[in-house]
Amino acid sequence: MGKMLKRSEVPVESTWNLDDLFVSQEDYLAGLQSVESQAAKLTRFKGRFAEGAHVLLECLKEQEALDEHIGKVRAYATLRQSEDGTNPVNLANTAKAGDVFSRIQSSLSFIDSQLLELEDGVLESYIAEEAGLAPFARSLKLLMDTKPHRLSPETEGVLASLGELQSSPYRIYLRSKLSDMTFDDIQVREQTLPVSFRLYENSYEVSEDAELRRKSFASFSKSLHGSRHTIAEAYATEVKKQVVLSRLRGYDSVTDMLLKPQQVTMEMYNNIHDTLLTELAPPMRKLMKLKKRVLGLDQMQFCDLKAPMDPDFNPSITYEEACTTISEALSILGPEYGEIVTSSFSQRWVDYADNIGKSTGAFCASVYGLHSYILMAWADNMRNAFTLAHEVGHAGHLMLAARYQTITNARPSLYFIEAPSTMNELLLADHLMAKSEDNRMRRWIMLQLLSTYYHNYVTHLLEAEMQRRVYRHAMADEPITADRLSELKGEVLSDFWGDALDLDDDAKLTWMRQPHYYMGLYPYTYAAGLTASTAVAQLIKEEGQPAVDRWLNVLKEGGNLSPLELMAMAGVDMSTKEPISKAVAYVGSLVDELELLYAE
Repeated sequence: MGKMLKRSEVPVESTWNLDDLFVSQEDYLAGLQSVESQAAKLTRFKGRFAEGAHVLLECLKEQEALDEHIGKVRAYATLRQSEDGTNPVNLANTAKAGDVFSRIQSSLSFIDSQLLELEDGVLESYIAEEAGLAPFARSLKLLMDTKPHRLSPETEGVLASLGELQSSPYRIYLRSKLSDMTFDDIQVREQTLPVSFRLYENSYEVSEDAELRRKSFASFSKSLHGSRHTIAEAYATEVKKQVVLSRLRGYDSVTDMLLKPQQVTMEMYNNIHDTLLTELAPPMRKLMKLKKRVLGLDQMQFCDLKAPMDPDFNPSITYEEACTTISEALSILGPEYGEIVTSSFSQRWVDYADNIGKSTGAFCASVYGLHSYILMAWADNMRNAFTLAHEVGHAGHLMLAARYQTITNARPSLYFIEAPSTMNELLLADHLMAKSEDNRMRRWIMLQLLSTYYHNYVTHLLEAEMQRRVYRHAMADEPITADRLSELKGEVLSDFWGDALDLDDDAKLTWMRQPHYYMGLYPYTYAAGLTASTAVAQLIKEEGQPAVDRWLNVLKEGGNLSPLELMAMAGVDMSTKEPISKAVAYVGSLVDELELLYAE
């Protein structure tokens, strides 16, 4: 394995093309200036909503146009920093954009405040008399629902002006993780290998070589340990911010405040946690005990959890081959969806290079009025193909929603956002299984499918449970320190894995690895989405095209419906625990079948 490349050294064909956003730095800066000028024009509506429905409609339409323009500017700055967080120009662009957006948010905070100050019944009468307001009816109702928690217009303006400061914990986390943290090289037999966040999480952690996994984890953990107090302070600041805001706004807890915009009840939130933590632990412990036996490990360490169970059979796949396979697998979703998939691969919407300073993990950023961009680092393994299919699921979903909904209604609740992405992973697994008659290959595909459930039902669920416990402690005014975070993470891991895992102190540092803690209540939504996609995938197998058509209509609805309404439209009732338990039972059946295959 060679040295890590600088961004300037990676092949251009493995990078995304951001020219569709801005063709140059100068073009971007002009766009940023234009956004601020565009926002200034909106201030003419201050104090005017009582003039009538036509004034409100004009304001909201201009605000939508501004939001679309901001989306492009924000995306350019964010994507540039994601591709290389060591580049000072990229860092400066993000800082400039943050300052501008904070000023805009502050100057336009009057819009929501004025709407909430309208006398009872006025907004309803406006919507009834002005047909053009119909697309805004849903978002206006959701805004009115927040009225009991709104502060004075002046206070809301001040809080909005602090937007850049409020996002600083996440930026500090990223700077520490991507720019400042370095790792010791490791010696595996006679080979010296570099270690980085991407190399560990994309390659070493899933390596069949136990020595490589364990030595790289030791080097990885050593660096995490050295930065634990800085990152703990960043996370503690994020948590304290949420606690203060929830109390200022009169919510019962941070969780209540963060669930409100997701249109999710506390019961729905706890159903995901409590059902999975209780019912999923036994089959997952069984799986890890099987893995330990099959691999002949002396003990099951945390760094062994993702080790391949068939190390001598790990078919590699190039990026180009994966694109073809994914396109074939998703053809069941029809030509309109297929065109988005094909364009993602052929028009350089995907950045799959691996370079110094690149953000870890994978994500999809969808720009309304344009298209999506996907970031990941390719490592020629099938797990990467599932990751790519997952991110393409976000792209297909949000681009379809953008075609059929206004920007106000395009983005759905976080509770639903991971359903379309995980659906694509399930479709890919079905496609691969249908193409193969070789028992070993089918067993291997089953392992890939279990990796999908592990990622969403275990990795992210335990991340979510950690978050749930942290907020409980924070609401009780208990200090959030590095040692406390490691203690809590250790308890979460121990409670779930029991005697199936030999827990060490390095495993307890896992709280340092995930950026999701700075994104509100996001981690648990992976489990919610996978539960829904598991149920819909079964309906597609049973019904065929009618279920596919319903699913495509759901994707086109975007955020025009609540998450429960979207899932009901697809044929799944997420108001109960039943679909969660059924999904867990399916995972258990996969583990049982796998155990039988290894007994042959």
